[in-house]
Amino acid sequence: MAEIHHFDHGWVTPAFSYLLSVLGSLLGLTSAVRLRAARTSGERTWWLVLAALALGATGIWSMHFVAMLGFDVVGTPIRYDVGLTVASILIAFVAVGVGLAIALLGSGAQQVRILVGGVIAGLGVAAMHYTGMAAMRLHGEIHYAGSRVALSVVIAVVAATVALWLALVVRTRLVIFGSALVMGIAVNGMHFTGMSAMSVTGESTSFGSVSGATAGTLLVPIGAAVIFCVIGMVYALAAAPSDEDRAAADFLNARIDARLAAEEAAAEKAKSAAARGTLGDGNWTFRDRGRQ
Repeated sequence: MAEIHHFDHGWVTPAFSYLLSVLGSLLGLTSAVRLRAARTSGERTWWLVLAALALGATGIWSMHFVAMLGFDVVGTPIRYDVGLTVASILIAFVAVGVGLAIALLGSGAQQVRILVGGVIAGLGVAAMHYTGMAAMRLHGEIHYAGSRVALSVVIAVVAATVALWLALVVRTRLVIFGSALVMGIAVNGMHFTGMSAMSVTGESTSFGSVSGATAGTLLVPIGAAVIFCVIGMVYALAAAPSDEDRAAADFLNARIDARLAAEEAAAEKAKSAAARGTLGDGNWTFRDRGRQ
């Protein structure tokens, strides 16, 4: 059995992966708050996509990729199948998006919707993890301990369910930040539990090349994509009106409408007064013509 190192670069990769998961959770929960306040279907779709991108792609998948940079099997190079790696990103994004849509966009039976959405999102996160592991190419055969795999799936489902519940209830910045810290622990716990289930046997000491892309090769495009997405999401959140902005705009519009109504009423009153002035006291009739 080959020797496996999960922290080949020390605590740099797990610390950075945790920061990524917290950042993605922060952006995702904030987007969920905006999703709940959205007034049109277009706004709801926009915030749903951003929330799924933040949680699924940044908070979960990017964390998984960075943590894998510290993974090493003694005696064999490690490469990655690009197609399966891309598929794992899509699985995380779609699964989290479906879970969010079920939990946040439905009406009635809120607890049931959270549970169903959490199960779907959690199974999707687990599928993302093991699809990403299936993308690995190395000398030797990869095996998994069934009990730890099951435990990682349970952690993923529980973490996803809690995340959807938080997406429905959190509002203040302090609560969102605390929730993101907890979600970061859950996401990393699921990843490293799944990784601890892995073992490599067979040709781990064989020489020769392994087909696929290196982690370093994938790091540049993935890192650029993550940075671009994070900057874009931060800009979208900063530019979008908050609940306070909406309330202020509604108050201002109400004041404007009230003033316009008052001006129209005053104009009507002035018009009526002018008409009475032309006709005297307003009681003039055809019979009064002979009295003039």
